Formats: sequence, C-alpha cells, structure tokens
Amino acid sequence: MSHFHGLGHTRSVLRRDHLLQTPDTFIRAPLPGMRKATAVVHAGPAVGAGFVEYTAEMEAGGELGPSVGQRFCYVIEGGVDGLETGGYGYFSDPCPIVARIASKVLVIERAGESDCRTFRGKAGDVAGVALGGDSGVQVQVLLADELNLNFAVNLMTFQPGAALSLVEMHVMEHGLMMLEGGGIYRLSDCWYPVSAGDFIWMAPFCPQWFTAVGKTPAKYIIYKDWNRHPGV
Repeated sequence: MSHFHGLGHTRSVLRRDHLLQTPDTFIRAPLPGMRKATAVVHAGPAVGAGFVEYTAEMEAGGELGPSVGQRFCYVIEGGVDGLETGGYGYFSDPCPIVARIASKVLVIERAGESDCRTFRGKAGDVAGVALGGDSGVQVQVLLADELNLNFAVNLMTFQPGAALSLVEMHVMEHGLMMLEGGGIYRLSDCWYPVSAGDFIWMAPFCPQWFTAVGKTPAKYIIYKDWNRHPGV
C-alpha cells in the first residue's frame, strides 16, 4: 500500500533561534541504557540548547537509561516510579526510572548537581496563579524556588482567546511541549499554528508570544534555566 507524504510538507521548522518540531517528523530510537523504551529527542546541544529534552515511550517494565545530571520527569500517559498521569518528579541521584504500565514520559535533563535529591508531586495538587493578574492565563509552578534548582518547570493554561500580555524577549531559553489544545506561537519574526504534541525550543532572546485559539483551553509544559547568574 502506498502512503501519501504530503509532497514533503510539514509544519516543523528549524531556525537560528528556535525549533518547531511536530509529531509527523518524530524519529524514535533508544538512548544508551534504555530498556524496553525508545526516545524522541526534542532538544540538546546539537540544536544549541543548554539542556536535553526528550519524550520516552516505555513498555510495561521499561526503564530509562542514565541521566546527564539533574533529571525532571512529567508523566503524559501511564505510570512510572510511583507517578501517575500528571505526576512529576525531580531526581539528582542516578536512580532507575521504571514504567509500571505502558507510558509516555517527558524528560528534561541538565548537567550539574543540586542540593535536592528527590522530589515528587501531582500537577492536580498545584494551585494555578493568574499571570500578570490575567485570570485567563494560569501558571502552575511545579518546582518551587526553595528547592535551590538552576531550572524551573511550569504548566501554563490559556483559556480560549487568552494571550501573553507582551512579546517576551529574555536571557532564559525554553523547552516547551504542547499538552492540550492549540493556538498561535510567535517565534522571532514568524507566527506558527501549534497544537497538542508539538515541541518548541526557544534560544535566549528569541522574541516569543502565544495566544490560544479554538473552543478549548490550551496547555503546555515549559522549561527555563533559572536561579543562575547570566555570566555562567
């Protein structure tokens, strides 16, 4: 049976200061040490990122390989290491992460050590805070500042039609996975339609802005480097 590939069309794009990676271009391969699991690598030094981010697709009993340093996991589907869907954890010890059932896990890794050894939580237990006083944009802070981490991970939820109040341009870089809904993301001087399953990398000082489009809320999980001097 022949397959239609859209004559080479995709929404995926790579620019000097940003990447949009859509599911139609995902390539799966195991990382060293993985067992009964594969990874879709979204960001890393090869694209200019100062962190590593990938989605691990794990069979029941599957296991992640060793981390490059600090590791954050968010369970998109399934259950791993005592965490269910919507659960998350921070690990700085080289402990194994094992799937209880077939699971999809977003993994963020960053070189370096932290005083915090292990932390687990549930997104449903984290209260949302209105961004800049706008109740249509809610931020859930998954890693508290007192954990003395050099990165942050937040959940952002936009009601239909809600938007960031300004075009942001700052020294932090981002890794962003769309979890629900969709909208329009401005990256540098380009505007992109985005939807659940898309990944975005934003380099430092990449102009960025988002608005939710559609009849349902848009939600994404976003990484940024944090609690560090910009000269480091």
